Amino acid sequence: MQIDLISEATVATLPKLRSRQPRKCGRDTREASVATAIPPGIRNIMKKSLLMLLFAAVGGAVFSQPTGKELFGKKYIRSVMLKAANWQLQHPKHDPRDWTNGALYAGIYATWETTRSKPLYRAMTEMGEKAQWQPFKRWYHADDIAICQLYLDLYRREKKPEMIQATVDTVKKFIAHPYPTKGVEVIKWWWCDALFMAPPALVKLGLVTANAELLKKNDEYYRECYDLLYDREEHLFARDLNFVIKNDGKDRRESNGKKIFWSRGNGWVMAGLARILEELPDDYPRRPFYEQLFREMAAKIISIQQPDGLWRTSLLDPDAYPGGEASGSGFYCYALAWGINSGLLEKATFLPAVQKAWTGLNRCVNEEGRVGWVQPIDGNPRRNVNADSWEVYGTGAFLLAGSEVIKLKNSE
Repeated sequence: MQIDLISEATVATLPKLRSRQPRKCGRDTREASVATAIPPGIRNIMKKSLLMLLFAAVGGAVFSQPTGKELFGKKYIRSVMLKAANWQLQHPKHDPRDWTNGALYAGIYATWETTRSKPLYRAMTEMGEKAQWQPFKRWYHADDIAICQLYLDLYRREKKPEMIQATVDTVKKFIAHPYPTKGVEVIKWWWCDALFMAPPALVKLGLVTANAELLKKNDEYYRECYDLLYDREEHLFARDLNFVIKNDGKDRRESNGKKIFWSRGNGWVMAGLARILEELPDDYPRRPFYEQLFREMAAKIISIQQPDGLWRTSLLDPDAYPGGEASGSGFYCYALAWGINSGLLEKATFLPAVQKAWTGLNRCVNEEGRVGWVQPIDGNPRRNVNADSWEVYGTGAFLLAGSEVIKLKNSE
């Protein structure tokens, strides 16, 4: 298949596309069990005394986080986005081309679109130049073209062919050659995370190069993953074949007997769908498939949101995984807010969930701008989330969420 760069004149004719102790995220049932052992009267005195001590120690700063309408004010959202973006750029982690940073730079670009911060734009272009606009190491792996989404976004502005030439070359090879399958890795996109990493890159590349074949290939690979991992009863994705119920005596389930659905895994899918739909033309033949999937998953996701506004690392067994998790929750907040803003989701139904999620997410950001309560790199639910656990993709998810929450009307 031939994939060529096109001239700036041709591009112009294409359709317009549209620190102090961190606050705690969520409720930890282990703390609750200790608290219940203290008589109510003594517990109330302890609470009042602790609050008075805290207030005296920090001059009332413990109550400085915006609440209610302020959390949804444009000035505050821009401010907290810039604070989180700047903190993360000052604390780099992993190779810049790694999938983790692909998610971060999706959020950085969204923050630049929201704030038009010149330092942020400069940070993105300098990273690309230093990386020589290269994908990461593996031509066959969806993770390693996640960073290409940033290159394509910047190419749309700069129109410099060198920004996407390596992406063009890598995608050509990816399509031309089979995936080196093994074990559960039976198709090109064999794990649900891949649906954030690769599809937006293929769709963006297809549009900027006016190559409809890339959109068709994206449809083909996406449908393969959907058929392999999507649970049509629960309207959620298994992370990979290890978590698909096969009734072979080896099935994995949660302690409550429910199927295992990983929060961040489904967050990757929801955020990826938003990014695909943002790109696809309204009259694209396969768009209804993505819209239907997005609506199904959105309805399920708000039905299992926890009272603190966040989601637990295991979606169907929240009681066994105390404390909210910020990366999956950030992706859900982003996708749901995008759905409202795009008209795909009914505002009256979904806005309350977005409001709760954004409020909960802001409790995960400390005064320096660090996004905590992020599950470390993994492929299934864990109980290893705390105020000090941060990762670059958690910041990316938070920034994406802010970039859509700020667009909501009458959200306070």
